Amino acid sequence: MRRGFLGLLFILMAASLAQADRVTLKNGDRYSGTIVTGDGKTLLLKTEFAGDITIQWDAITAMESDEPVYLTLKDGIKLFGKVTTEDGKFVVAGATPTPNAPPAATKDTIVAVRDDAEQKAYDLNAERMAHPKFTYFWSGLFDTGLALTRGNSSTTTFTLATKEVRETPKDKLTVYANYIYGSDSSTPPSRTTANALNAGVRGDLNLTPRVYVFALADYQTNALQNLDLRQTYGGGLGYHVIKNANTIFDVFGGLTYERDAFGSYTLLGPPPVLIAASNSNSLTAVVGEEFDTKLNKRSTFTERLSIYPNLTTAGNIRTQFDTTFVTQLKAWLSWHVTFSDSYINYPPPGLKDNDLLLSTGLRVTWGKPKL
Repeated sequence: MRRGFLGLLFILMAASLAQADRVTLKNGDRYSGTIVTGDGKTLLLKTEFAGDITIQWDAITAMESDEPVYLTLKDGIKLFGKVTTEDGKFVVAGATPTPNAPPAATKDTIVAVRDDAEQKAYDLNAERMAHPKFTYFWSGLFDTGLALTRGNSSTTTFTLATKEVRETPKDKLTVYANYIYGSDSSTPPSRTTANALNAGVRGDLNLTPRVYVFALADYQTNALQNLDLRQTYGGGLGYHVIKNANTIFDVFGGLTYERDAFGSYTLLGPPPVLIAASNSNSLTAVVGEEFDTKLNKRSTFTERLSIYPNLTTAGNIRTQFDTTFVTQLKAWLSWHVTFSDSYINYPPPGLKDNDLLLSTGLRVTWGKPKL
């Protein structure tokens, strides 16, 4: 009875192994499981006892599948069927989704491997990407920072930033806002040390894989600079100098219309001087660059510089420089350090030309940016 049970168990185990997909590596190691997905760099194999195993694609010398899988080649051809390996090529037995597709492919021509479930999910997302609704592909972030001092001093500084992005292969829409508030009540009367808001929207439309056009609308207020409202509207051309999975480096340029509204204030003397409110309308150019890179699996660095030479009033210029370093703590939670510099060489009388901001705090992210 016991021998019969052990024999039956052996037969079941052998049958299970016989039905598994198999992957052979250069060093002779063999893995059995279920082929799930691969991207030409790694292959994900789901095993019964070792869990999910990620295998380097370059290390694979042979592959056999018990169930049909999809192979996508560099030229877009798709093969579908059970896979075996003969003379260093992956031979696919079965009907192919692409007419007149070859029955076999070398490893270096394969860019994707997917089981049936993964391929259906990919095709669904590809269809969504080709014909996206406005509600598709949104992602966003919220940055917060808070600094408090109590005791011999009593100060509060609070920063908040948010950015929402919708990106497809054809276009990109960005909505953003940044706010900082600071106060010092160490000695009466309490005074505001910072109170500034910047918000706007920008749209990019790809003309080619490298060239894009953009349009923007930007709004700024700064209580300490007595800036009631700065409105900026414009657009131009941009170029992707570098654009890959880890790094993006863009340069851009264009024209904008700018309206500055400064409120009235009193410049302390002696004697006190009343500075009247002023409004100005200007045509400005805009040139700049943007750099975004992954430093490692958890850390990213972004930087953006925009320069606005005034074409109506020669010699007037303003710049906006922003940079952020982010380290991921969890999938949705990160730590950020942000530095910003807002500069104008034509500040109202008695005010400085630079406003600097250095803040650190938590970042919360949401959404899936794109396929």
